[in-house]
Amino acid sequence: MKVAKDWKDYLVLATGDGEKLEKWGKYVLLRPDPQIIWHAKKDLSKVCHLDGHYYRDNSGGGKWKFFSQLPEQWTISWKNLKFLIKPMGFKHTGLFPEQAVNWQDMIDLIKKEDRQINVLNLFAYTGGASIACASAGANVTHVDASKGMVERARENAKLNGITTIRYIVDDCKKFIERELRRGKRYDAIIMDPPSYGRGTNGEMWKIEDNLFDFVELCKEVLSDKPLFVLISSYTTGLQASVLTNILSLVFGKGGIDADEIGLPTEEGIILPCGARGMKIW
Repeated sequence: MKVAKDWKDYLVLATGDGEKLEKWGKYVLLRPDPQIIWHAKKDLSKVCHLDGHYYRDNSGGGKWKFFSQLPEQWTISWKNLKFLIKPMGFKHTGLFPEQAVNWQDMIDLIKKEDRQINVLNLFAYTGGASIACASAGANVTHVDASKGMVERARENAKLNGITTIRYIVDDCKKFIERELRRGKRYDAIIMDPPSYGRGTNGEMWKIEDNLFDFVELCKEVLSDKPLFVLISSYTTGLQASVLTNILSLVFGKGGIDADEIGLPTEEGIILPCGARGMKIW
């Protein structure tokens, strides 16, 4: 398992009973996590310094309850990069800290290349991977169907003084098809597809049905000298070996690094946070 160990502003304090207690800068939040099927050592909702708790309700939805006056948003840092944190709908905060293991690998690969690297980041959310690659000197095209998430990515880039990111609000598949017609090519592709999703015009996405065909389509926009393709997944059951098989079948065997990714906890266990598969040329 690849573990994101180098955070200073973020920490998983405790886990159990379907929830994780996290410290984001100086604020402590309690959020659901379906991977946590073990019991907590104590009632995490009774922690005296808890600032916010995202509650699940019987309908499958949920809401935040705050116990202190939190700012609308605040900043945490990973190495020399900064990111805005904001409790949002459906339990999110605008950042997935475990992705730092991927950021570091991509930064290292880009910096080793003595050439300009053009990166395409698909399902790009609030731009963690975009900012990491741009900080290493890459030109990045950032694509997400949510206008609000793209705007937050712009804010994160501005926070880091980064101006080499092109932002696109679009359905990722339709964008790839247009890039093919335009003859545009990329040296590296990142994708973090949702389990389920809906595009800008109501297009439906289900990862089990659509991922393989989508990766095959993305192959067509790779340059003649590709650097890497990275697939991240939080979908339960989509194991690292599945990503290995997809990458091998589409791009050929060899140069594939696939594994679980996770976060350390103060309890001394590793919290699993999905899988990643990376093809490196």
